[in-house]
Amino acid sequence: MSWLYIALLALAVAIVVGAEWPRLEPRLGSRVGADGRRKRDRARRKATLSVVPNDADDFAASVERDLARLPTIEETDRRKN
Repeated sequence: MSWLYIALLALAVAIVVGAEWPRLEPRLGSRVGADGRRKRDRARRKATLSVVPNDADDFAASVERDLARLPTIEETDRRKN
């Protein structure tokens, strides 16, 4: 085989891969490239997460404390401005 046939074969393979890439990308996208790395890293981080039990009474008390600490504008202050 001469170098011309090898070059033509490589070009044909590149054209076929380029034409089929939109169909192959969803399957390979999660495994190849930067997007695949991000997905794998995110999946790894999510695997270590756990659900914390909710205590509604503590949450309500916390909200009430935060609301009590907020600065307020008195009615007389509003009239002055």
